[in-house]
Amino acid sequence: MIVCSCNALSHQDIEIAIHNGASRPAEIYSARKCKAKCGNCVPGIVCLLRSALQKTQMEQTQLNAA
Repeated sequence: MIVCSCNALSHQDIEIAIHNGASRPAEIYSARKCKAKCGNCVPGIVCLLRSALQKTQMEQTQLNAA
């Protein structure tokens, strides 16, 4: 799914950037060598970012409990 039509960023691009350590929208754009243009995608990127970070935290908690 395309999240940012200005930069052709897909949800997969965002997930890869997060997997590679991005934790802020600017870092996601930087990973794809682009910048926010119109800004309409930022809420969607933030939502995906929060979801991925929560998932990572849950996985870390489960690993620590094991």
